[in-house]
Amino acid sequence: MKLTDVEARMQKGIEATQQNFNTVRTGRASTALLDRVMVEYYGSPTPLKSLANVTTPDSTTIMIQPYDRGSLNIISRAISESDVGLTPNNDGISIRLNIPPLTSDRRKELVKLVAKLAEEGKVGVRNVRRDAIDSVRKQEKSKEISEDESKNLQEQIDKITDKFIKKMDQILAEKEKEISTV
Repeated sequence: MKLTDVEARMQKGIEATQQNFNTVRTGRASTALLDRVMVEYYGSPTPLKSLANVTTPDSTTIMIQPYDRGSLNIISRAISESDVGLTPNNDGISIRLNIPPLTSDRRKELVKLVAKLAEEGKVGVRNVRRDAIDSVRKQEKSKEISEDESKNLQEQIDKITDKFIKKMDQILAEKEKEISTV
């Protein structure tokens, strides 16, 4: 396993965590809140963004305009049943989601959720580290590389891991600050 592969896999972990962060409500309207909403459309789960135009006309509203008006009710139901925690208002043409201001208790819950998501991201980075170190040890055992090369590679992998864990902590701090800001 090459060090560039290790970095690329860890970077994917960071990106996945950031995408998860984007789906957490911060009191401002964001179309990313609906990224995980799947709609049962003609018998198959379909991402909401494939069925409708999702926009934010102002900072407290998300507007959903389906490409097919017949899908309004199933989209509305999918949003109600999702973990978004918003009530859809269906006017027959579009669906509006009003984003209420967050209470201090809800902000604390969201900070905990974000911390949990960041920890999952860190576990992913550590799993990449474990796989890379196992690969290096196997190479050493099969005499493909020397003991010194093995130690050197393991140290480099640890440095890369530390860098990505710091980056994860940094994006966590930014998201916590965003959630906590009234």
